[in-house]
Amino acid sequence: MSTPIILNIETSTNVCSIAIHEGLNCLFTAIDAEGMNHAALLSVFIEQGMDVLKSLNKHLDAVAVSSGPGSYTGLRIGVSTAKGICYGLDIPLISISTLEVITVQALNTEGIDKTALFCPMIDARRMEVYAALYNFNGEIQREITPDIIDETSYSNFLEKHTVYFFGNGAEKCKSTLTHPSAKFIDNLIPLAENMISFSNSKFEKKQFEDLAYFEPFYLKEFQTTTPKQLS
Repeated sequence: MSTPIILNIETSTNVCSIAIHEGLNCLFTAIDAEGMNHAALLSVFIEQGMDVLKSLNKHLDAVAVSSGPGSYTGLRIGVSTAKGICYGLDIPLISISTLEVITVQALNTEGIDKTALFCPMIDARRMEVYAALYNFNGEIQREITPDIIDETSYSNFLEKHTVYFFGNGAEKCKSTLTHPSAKFIDNLIPLAENMISFSNSKFEKKQFEDLAYFEPFYLKEFQTTTPKQLS
């Protein structure tokens, strides 16, 4: 089988980015971090990327989209665009968790504690975030949940582990999550180029979405429950 060429789309936050890669070789990337310009810029970025493929006499084999959680508007734009391309070119759709995309960046941060847990946070509103917990191997330790943050949030995990918090929802939690085991990694945002390893793996395993029924991972209910302890 030839190495797949995949378009990755990331629009879950106020940052809009795409990356086109052939295997692990990135052929084109574009990013805008100036605000919610997704509707205006996403199609422009994709057209530029497709021009690069045309110049290389290459074609897309799949589209991967960041599936959330995140901005309702951003996710809707990204997923509808991805579906349209897949329908038009008759190629498969791959979905990738936004929180996994950010966690990859955190795991590559220099000097981190490999015994720690990693908590990506996507900003919702007020003191609300979408969050999950992973270990250093990228294995999920608590499923994605919409949380209202208070002084006791993640206490069961913090009593046993260092926990790194990051993502665009983490900054507002610094003054509330003051446990000594709570650490923060600044300036991590989900980017399409960090989807590459996930989209390659899912393409190889043929883990594709149903174009007719796939929807972004919208989370609406928020809770203040104390997370369960690790077994």
